[in-house]
Amino acid sequence: MTDRAYALRFISGKYQGGEYPLAETGELVIGRSSDLDMVLIEDMVSRKHAKITLQPGQITISDLGSTNGTFVNGEKVKRARLKEGDRILIGTSILKLVSMARQAGAPVIDAKAAQQNLERTAAAQEKKSGGRTAVQGRLEEVPLVDLLQLLSTSKKTGAIVIKGYRGGRVHLRSGKVVSAVIDADPTLPPKKALYRMVTWSQGGFEFVPHEGEMAAMPQEIAEGTEQLVMEAMHQADELGRGNLPAATAAIGIAMPLTPKLRELPPDEIDLVQLVHNYGVVQAVLDRASGSDLEVSQKLAALIQRGYLRQF
Repeated sequence: MTDRAYALRFISGKYQGGEYPLAETGELVIGRSSDLDMVLIEDMVSRKHAKITLQPGQITISDLGSTNGTFVNGEKVKRARLKEGDRILIGTSILKLVSMARQAGAPVIDAKAAQQNLERTAAAQEKKSGGRTAVQGRLEEVPLVDLLQLLSTSKKTGAIVIKGYRGGRVHLRSGKVVSAVIDADPTLPPKKALYRMVTWSQGGFEFVPHEGEMAAMPQEIAEGTEQLVMEAMHQADELGRGNLPAATAAIGIAMPLTPKLRELPPDEIDLVQLVHNYGVVQAVLDRASGSDLEVSQKLAALIQRGYLRQF
């Protein structure tokens, strides 16, 4: 027996605030069908949606061919091993795997009582919200990638409004991300703004539904939401590795400048000019065309080739 007991905590959706304790071994089948272990009554959940397999020292989740998919930490999965802190999206519910010290002599998990507790939580939530399913919370608990998958799957139209020391909005039409705006820099291209916002880990959010048809927006994003989320996560990982110039770093033209400027293609000459004019990586990222990752990689290459230097 391990010294940790695990539970699934609902951090968003109809059952928000509820908790379902997990046994040490066995299987937990989740879905809409009333004869399952964990019953989630909502349209976006398939009759048999997912299965959690519990073994000493290992917890895995498998999608059971659900219509809308099962997501772990924003990524669609067929089967995945879970660890403490992982977030699972099923329908419009986001669940977090949490652990606590196992109490000696703790009672065996009562699945029926756990399900009844979830239903009581859902009833209390519905009463509190007047029947409306409000999607709101904090990015510390529910990251933007999870929100985007949730709203994409449920084909919502409206805006995710983020407030805090940084603010912005992500607009969706029938679940597809069409635009993103950062309040402090509204001129940023929408895709570039979205990739930055995915890295935000603090702030409050609320999804504000849009009534009626949403009009066309400037520079609408063409890619599908899942493709965007995958690319945003990839860019965040690459930028977080620490082998590219930091956004806060001072940067300038190498002195003496030995390599020939005429050997550079036009896009790299434009970058050198931005570096000369602004002298800080963040200012260059804000003004250069291309994503932050693409620009950072070009800056790193120019440093390596002796055109630029970091202070």
